[in-house]
Order: sequence, then structure tokens, then C-alpha cells
Amino acid sequence: MPLLAADGGDTGLPPFTPAAVFTELNLFSLIALGLLVSAALYGYGVWRLRQRGDHWPAGRTAAFVAGGLGSIAAVTVTGIEAYDTTLISVHMVQHMVLSMVGPIFLALGAPTTLALRVLHGPPRRTLLAVLHSRYVRVLTFPLVAFGLFIANPFVLYFTGAYRQTLEHVWVHEFVHLHFIITGCLFFWPLLGLDPLPNRWPYPGRALLMVLSVPFHTVLGLTIMQSTVLLGGDWYPNLGLSWLDPKADQVTAGGILWAGGEIVSVTMLGILVVQWIRQSEREARRIDRALDRAEAAENTGRPAPDAG
Repeated sequence: MPLLAADGGDTGLPPFTPAAVFTELNLFSLIALGLLVSAALYGYGVWRLRQRGDHWPAGRTAAFVAGGLGSIAAVTVTGIEAYDTTLISVHMVQHMVLSMVGPIFLALGAPTTLALRVLHGPPRRTLLAVLHSRYVRVLTFPLVAFGLFIANPFVLYFTGAYRQTLEHVWVHEFVHLHFIITGCLFFWPLLGLDPLPNRWPYPGRALLMVLSVPFHTVLGLTIMQSTVLLGGDWYPNLGLSWLDPKADQVTAGGILWAGGEIVSVTMLGILVVQWIRQSEREARRIDRALDRAEAAENTGRPAPDAG
């Protein structure tokens, strides 16, 4: 991470290039530690299931570890993180991944389901109590999660909060975590496979996803057209000859606009696939019930329960 305002002036970083993503690494951070611990716990859970002969889909493991944790690592321990207080366009890529891409893959990894299958006794009862607590029910209620997800970037970029993330390391790290949590609150009930309260039927989930698209468009266009620099004089005061803060902010708005639409369309595609699969499972269940009823009728015995 570049030096912050309290350290005064130029970050000393060279112009951003794709190579910088691989050369400006920061592997020793709390986020890196958290990612390693999360991957280890998930891997241990999968190993425990296999040890007792239970199956866990490899696709879920790939989604959680490679897609979820991997995408978060890609923007927090690489050159993306090194430049995220120097270029707002780089920050915006980080924002999109932490709030949308990472949470989507984490949800598809179904970590809560894995934990419930591995844990026994008091730990399992504690996890279930948390999942069904009033706080979780409120936070995961789709309209509440939707409101938080939509309001957060407007509050961040159009108040003094964004400047604070540039000046203070702890605020900067907190916002990273905040992006991930609010993204999970929004996406987990929509497409996650975990047993969460307040799960809406698929038409309602798709509607919420569609409604989120205009907000990303409005926010992106507003940032692109704004004559006021986000972060005030932070970027000009860096004194970098290769940096044009205004042009970079236009790029950042375009990233938010286009990225939000791309992720939203992808999300809708995932929801449609899940919806179709659920319909197919329900159709097979009904077919089996009808077959049992027909067989029972032919033999003169009462039909088994259709459920």
C-alpha cells in the first residue's frame, strides 16, 4: 500500500502497468492472514467429510477457494492494493471485486452448509442459533440487504468518508471488510446454497437483481460527469507527473458503470440456471410421487406419502 497522507506527499510508485499487479505484492497483512485461515478451515471441513465417506462437490470448493478467496486476494495482496490509494480507477476495480465478485463466489461455495455438516453438539447448535437469530434475520432480509448494498457506495463517495479511507490505514482496511460483508449480505440470500432465513422465491430474487442495475449506472455516470474530485485534493497532492486525476476519475466511473452491469447480468444468469434446476428437481419429485401412486393403485395398496 502506498504511503498515506499522514506520511506526506508522493507515494513514489511508478506508472501503473499490468506487471505491477505481480511485482507490488503485500503478502504480510491481516487480510492475507484472514484469507489463509478461511481457506484452511474450508479445506479442513472438506477433508473431514471425505474422511467419513461423505461427498462434497468439487465445484463448491473451487467457487469458495479459487473464485471467492482468490478474487479477494487478487485485489488485496497484489499491486491492486498497492495502487488503490494512488489511482481511483484501481480502487474502483477493487471495490467491484470485494463487494460483488468475491461475495458471489463465496455464496456459491456454501460454507455454512459445510460447517453444519462437519460440526456436532454445542458448536453446531451455536451456529444454528446465530443463523436464526433476530439480527441475522433482519440483516439478511432481502430489502434490508438491498438497501445497505445500494446506499453504501453513495455514502462512501459523496461524503467525507472516502477521504478518511485515504488518510487512515485502519479506515481503509475497515472499508475493505465492509465491502465484503455487505456484498455477502446481499448476494448470499439471493443465490447462496446455505440454509438462511428470508430466502425469497426466484422471481423476487431476480427482480432485486434487476433493480440494482440502475443504481450502479447512476453512480458511475455521476462520478464520470462530476467536476469535483473524489477525495478532494488528495490525488493532485500526490504530485505524480504520470497521473491525471480527472481522467482517472472518469475511468473509475466507467468501470463502476460497466462492471456493475456485467456482474448483474452474470448474476441474473446464475439465478436463471438455479431456477431451472429447482424446477427440474420439483418436476422429478412430482413424477416419482405419481409413479408411486400409480404403482400403489395397481397393487391395491395405499399410496405412499407424496412428500
